[in-house]
Amino acid sequence: MRLDKMLANMGTGSRKEVKSLLKKKQVLVNGAIIKDGSTYINPEMDIIKVNGEQVHYQKYIYIMLHKPPGYISATTDDRDNTVIDILSPELQHFKPYPVGRLDKDTEGLLLITNDGDLAHQLLSPKKDIDKIYYAKVQGKVTESDIDSFQNGVVLEDGYKAKSAELIILYSGEVSEIEVTITEGKYHQVKRMFEAVGKKVVYLKRMSMGELYLDETLEKGSYRELSEKELNYCLSLKK
Repeated sequence: MRLDKMLANMGTGSRKEVKSLLKKKQVLVNGAIIKDGSTYINPEMDIIKVNGEQVHYQKYIYIMLHKPPGYISATTDDRDNTVIDILSPELQHFKPYPVGRLDKDTEGLLLITNDGDLAHQLLSPKKDIDKIYYAKVQGKVTESDIDSFQNGVVLEDGYKAKSAELIILYSGEVSEIEVTITEGKYHQVKRMFEAVGKKVVYLKRMSMGELYLDETLEKGSYRELSEKELNYCLSLKK
């Protein structure tokens, strides 16, 4: 990898700013001053320092976000704030994107990364990765609804959803449930309940595969994945 590209990718500065740093002899590779930005380096082996501080190469980022309501799951939008707007400029520099979508009014677990292969694996229908949601539903959820979800409800457009596990936590005027699905269709959980004559009034994603929402994260907060969480994600790519 070119030295100037590596430094720019790590947020050291723009290509123009990196060129200035090189010209001012402020960049060292393995202890030697380098002025030529086209110099090829091994970012995982060579020691690169700028103004005496080592620059650590990182190709991918893996962020767990507790998505708050009011933000859309996109990288940019002309009208609304996006989940990427929540991240620091240092993380935004990696050009990450959300893995899958949570509706604007839905909150909970959202993985943000720039690892396209991982995103594909997590979202692939062939993987059948469980996604668990907690919801409040207008209307009394019954055993009949459990059977309907297990058999696969037919959505308003005629699509028959895959079998889903529905657990009733409280059944009343506003019921509380947990539902596990393996798909990620547009507004899927909401549409599934509409198919059985009920309306979701609150929705929160609790988990995605073996990634579970860190309940110590307040809405709008985020952190990098733990080693255990990251190992799980990387195992999906094998």
